Amino acid sequence: MSRDMYEIKAGAVLIADAHYSDIHPEFLDFLKAVESGVIVTPQLILMGDIFDLLFGYIPLTQQRNREAIALINTLCKRMEILYLEGNHDFQLQTIFPHIRVVPVEQQPLLCHYNNKKILLSHGDYRGTWSYRLYLFLIRSSPVLRLLNIIDRLTNNGIIKRLDSHLSRKNHCRTIPRFQEKIDACKELFEQDACDCIIEGHFHQNRTFHYETFHYINLAAFACNQRYFIVQCENKQELLQEVIFK
Repeated sequence: MSRDMYEIKAGAVLIADAHYSDIHPEFLDFLKAVESGVIVTPQLILMGDIFDLLFGYIPLTQQRNREAIALINTLCKRMEILYLEGNHDFQLQTIFPHIRVVPVEQQPLLCHYNNKKILLSHGDYRGTWSYRLYLFLIRSSPVLRLLNIIDRLTNNGIIKRLDSHLSRKNHCRTIPRFQEKIDACKELFEQDACDCIIEGHFHQNRTFHYETFHYINLAAFACNQRYFIVQCENKQELLQEVIFK
């Protein structure tokens, strides 16, 4: 976990799991709304899986997403942008050279807001050792370079297979016994001595209140076009949920 105390600003916008693609193009409209001033914020926090497929060292994924990439790189000139890498978008620092990109090994990111300690993560840094090993390997630059070569030699066979799999994914799926899964991580969260944990990844739009901290799992933008605004200090709830469309 990174011990940098990143400052979250009042009015910051958090968006998670947009899974931007031809099937889910709404994130581009969201960025255009920010660019035009329809949505006003001093800080944009991208909570991972913003793109359905965006990998460093695989140029095809960057070409497909070039319009949204260009908009993010334009917006960062006038507002602060934080990007937490997910399991669908990683090795992004060269793609977004002027924003702070947080890889999974630096998550959860320790932040502060209104004298409270807040942890931000995409949410996939936990799991079995085999899953963590898979994430480590798939995010490594040598593996990505090799996959890019294989993909080119097979007429983009790897990307096409991923496209086929992801096109069938239900981003609105309810995870059975989700609270029990979070309860099982309670001691891990308590060790971090924070006031609030905010994650994406699971798409559940649920909040659980424990004795020493609150756990917030954000809705997937790809499911219902919801994003979240950090409210001013006198508000009871930390996040205000907003429906984009």
